[in-house]
Amino acid sequence: MATLQGVCKNCGSLIMFDDRDESCECVFCNCVFPSAEAVEIMNNPDGYEFPNEHYEPSKDTRRHTTTRVFSDENIKNTIKREELDAASGKTGAVKKNEFEVSPNDVKAPLKLVSLIVGISAVVLMIVLVISIPLYNKRKDVKLKIEDRISDVYAGVYEDNMGYTIWGQNAQNIKLLTSEEVDEEGALKIFDNYCEVRGDARGKSASASDVKVVIYSDGCIWTVTNDGAEADKEPSELKIEEED
Repeated sequence: MATLQGVCKNCGSLIMFDDRDESCECVFCNCVFPSAEAVEIMNNPDGYEFPNEHYEPSKDTRRHTTTRVFSDENIKNTIKREELDAASGKTGAVKKNEFEVSPNDVKAPLKLVSLIVGISAVVLMIVLVISIPLYNKRKDVKLKIEDRISDVYAGVYEDNMGYTIWGQNAQNIKLLTSEEVDEEGALKIFDNYCEVRGDARGKSASASDVKVVIYSDGCIWTVTNDGAEADKEPSELKIEEED
């Protein structure tokens, strides 16, 4: 028993049928005709004209077509493989969808995983080696400035109510006092801070990136290397640490 292929004599469509069937039926136009004629048209299609006439579906119960696409040998092999899998406990090992990608299909080789982990560890180590000393140095500079904070406002006022220092290079400071501070005093505080900061960093006193904000009685002074500016009407005196 085998499946044969032929061509419909009416519409020219491909037909599949059992080699034991004397007649075949086209599933597209319902034409029923001898199987041998379908095979002959397929083997010698040149010059054949297809009339494309209308046919009603066959009313008898006999099948003139087949949808079998696997041979008996393939079916037997499939059944045998399933029986062997069941006996060895591998039931369900075959994918339901042969085109489905499982995690195991894309699992990275052990060497590649080890290489990625190693590179990540090296990068992390480099970041730590660079960042930790910078953080410790920044912290050390800030502590040295705090030890000499009285030198910053010395000669300008005595009632120091608080301060905060921030910035990667401790280039910013805010000071709070209940006393009055004039422009000359604000500039003196700026110069004092530049000197204390320079000593803490082990460098010459640089004022190019320094900003000093002084909250005093009735006035807020903002002092940079360009000079001092005053806000005569401060809304509220607060010191908030900035990043």
